[in-house]
Amino acid sequence: MTNTDHTPLAEPMSPRETPDAAIAMLDAEGTVVGWTHAARQLVGYTAREVVGRSAAHVLPPPEEALRAASYAAQCRAQGGWSGTVAVRHRVGHTLKMTLRLSLLWGQDASTRWLVSVTDIGTLSSGAATNGPVRESLLARAPIGIVVHDLQLRCTLVDDVMEHRVGVSRDRWFGRHLKDLFPGFEAEALEAVMRQVLESGTTKVHEYRAWPPASRGRAHVFSASFFCLQGADGETLGVCSLSVDVTGNRRARERLAILSEASTRIGSTLDVMQTGQELATLAVPLLADHALVDLVESVPFGVAPSGRIGTTSGRPPLLRRAGLATIDPDVPELPWVREEVIHVHPASSFANALRTGGAHLEPVLDTHAGPWVDHDLARAQKVRDTGVHSLMVVPIRARRYVLGLALFFRSEEQTPFQEDDLLLAEELVTRAALCLDNALQYARERNAALTLQRDLLPHHVRRHAAVEVASRYVPADMDHGVGGDWFDVIKLSGARVALVVGDVVGHGINAAATMGRLRTAVRTLADMELPPHELLTHLDDTVRRLNEEDADAPDQDPAVVGATCLYAVYDPATRRCTMARAGHPPPAIIDPQGHVIFPDMPAGAPLGLGLGLVPFESVELELPEGTLLALYTDGLVESRDDDIDVGLDRLGAALARTGSSMEELCSQVIEALPSQAPADDVTLLLARTHGLEPAQVASWELPNELAAVHIARQAAVHQLSEWGLEYLVSTVELIVSELVTNAIRYGDGPIRLRLIQHQVLTCEVSDSNTSHPRPRHPHSIDENGRGLFLVAQLSRRWGSRSATDGKVVWAEQDLLTRAVAA
Repeated sequence: MTNTDHTPLAEPMSPRETPDAAIAMLDAEGTVVGWTHAARQLVGYTAREVVGRSAAHVLPPPEEALRAASYAAQCRAQGGWSGTVAVRHRVGHTLKMTLRLSLLWGQDASTRWLVSVTDIGTLSSGAATNGPVRESLLARAPIGIVVHDLQLRCTLVDDVMEHRVGVSRDRWFGRHLKDLFPGFEAEALEAVMRQVLESGTTKVHEYRAWPPASRGRAHVFSASFFCLQGADGETLGVCSLSVDVTGNRRARERLAILSEASTRIGSTLDVMQTGQELATLAVPLLADHALVDLVESVPFGVAPSGRIGTTSGRPPLLRRAGLATIDPDVPELPWVREEVIHVHPASSFANALRTGGAHLEPVLDTHAGPWVDHDLARAQKVRDTGVHSLMVVPIRARRYVLGLALFFRSEEQTPFQEDDLLLAEELVTRAALCLDNALQYARERNAALTLQRDLLPHHVRRHAAVEVASRYVPADMDHGVGGDWFDVIKLSGARVALVVGDVVGHGINAAATMGRLRTAVRTLADMELPPHELLTHLDDTVRRLNEEDADAPDQDPAVVGATCLYAVYDPATRRCTMARAGHPPPAIIDPQGHVIFPDMPAGAPLGLGLGLVPFESVELELPEGTLLALYTDGLVESRDDDIDVGLDRLGAALARTGSSMEELCSQVIEALPSQAPADDVTLLLARTHGLEPAQVASWELPNELAAVHIARQAAVHQLSEWGLEYLVSTVELIVSELVTNAIRYGDGPIRLRLIQHQVLTCEVSDSNTSHPRPRHPHSIDENGRGLFLVAQLSRRWGSRSATDGKVVWAEQDLLTRAVAA
């Protein structure tokens, strides 16, 4: 061996004791001339019992005698032999062994045979699998053998050691290792041999060396040292068996790479980030440069359209998701992350996309080929970087090719080999699993987002009572879309309901549950219920959903929980009534920019079975131009701060006067912490507007039949003042029927109110709490036609509960030319 760069030829590693294969030495006729302590432990014979006798002594006679003779003849012809044999234990039973015979050369061309035997039963039990030499024996790897005398001088050597080291065997005999190789760190190996001679035990020592045939590449060797004993148990010398375990070391290194891959690939559900993680891990552990290109639809959560083997024509466009190189500062690298890649149909890249098979090109031709001709400028840049070896590994999942992983070598002069390709495929397989999970998540997330956005109001029409603006920001990729919703619901009498809710959980199930609850709220709002009663009915709805899910036999029961804030604003009185069910309180900002969070009963979240604590409504008077901010907890809660910090941040953002509603929404969202939200963020802003006194007219009426005539005259006069004479005949009939019903079924004072906003509303209040029910009268019925007539004459009508009774109302459309703001 030579070492021109003055690097030590061997780098010693720590020795360790291990019970390895049993060793025996035979002469040319098959007589045992040397025995080891391990051999005694394995077959039970002492050195005194076997040394000087034929090796057939430990084979079961007589049927194995012929086989033993054939072994000897075969060994002489081939210079060695390995296989499985039956060996007789001293106590009489037989052992199934793996046996290996190796020919050793001594001075004057004398020969000896080295026999190494390992119990197959011990190996299969896993109790002695800790020896790299033993593993190599089973794999029939070449073993270098040297026998040293008591002075550690070489007496026997095999062909493997001669060829491995590159020194003829004649130069070995009679010399120490340090005499043979002056530059060799032989002291550590000789120290191990002295320990073996002193203790008689077997030792294993691993070391790193640079054989001349390896062209400067380091190899790792594992050497086992055995003490040879003669017939009287005296020590004859020490025998070393060394195996090149570079592949084993490399395999351990690759296992470490795969172990690292499990923690470094797939840290997020972002497919582009996963692609970059794969490229980053591969460099420099496997390649000098790595690229990861995904089918262009994959980053958008859409799987490729064609399965493996079914696509034809032009390959799909790719988008570069990952890029890593050992020298990122080299300006000649022709690769850019996130660029769109056009694959030539006749290239190996297109073939990998089409078939799903990997491609190994140990020596890359950068001067000819479809991809070279396709992009001459880039091919020249590849040549300039010195790239000489290539692996193309398709990223496969569910019979689809999601993209390609490309690995290059330029600085490392050794070309890629088959074992490199196996490692690359294993890395890509792990990344493919992460990408497939991310793709499935993206698909579900997109579906949930689509469902949620379809269910949320796309455009809130201009309303007489409030001016509104809203924002919805879905949760980050790791947490998924939640179940936030908001709504603005027009009620009778120019009133408006403002709703914000949040379903517990994330994903498409939360979005679907949100849709069900939003529909339920709209249905309950049409019943004109006070906020606390509406939340009570909504709580019952959520609990019924939980019961239905629990009764479903094909699915695991999942508790549905939600929070909600429901507010009703009346522009005629400028009063707002609200109640909440476990939801954050609203923010109220007066026209001067002062922000308060009103103290109101929190209520229990919906669906938790806490109905013993009733929901409570609070009523607030809001000055003209007051701003209401309804939101979900994602706006004020974060991973790092408590809710008080979030409320202060929200209040500071809302206090900015002079901004439009849309600008204010944007400013609030921009004030969020920089990291992506862990929960959906929903914000609904509503600026209140009261009705002008001229838009409302009301009259107190006595509970007597004369009130019908009074009401008709008052309504006709008011319509004339508003310029709505075209509605006189219709409104007269509606007022007559509603006032008549109030007199007939009530016993207290009656109130008539007309409201002119976007429609004309006629309201009649009485003290009776029973709500009217329309019916279809028969031809002979004298009563029951009043409400039927009201329904026919109105755009819509209904009733709602009031503090001291009920209100029955009916609406009429206004002609555009007559609408008064």
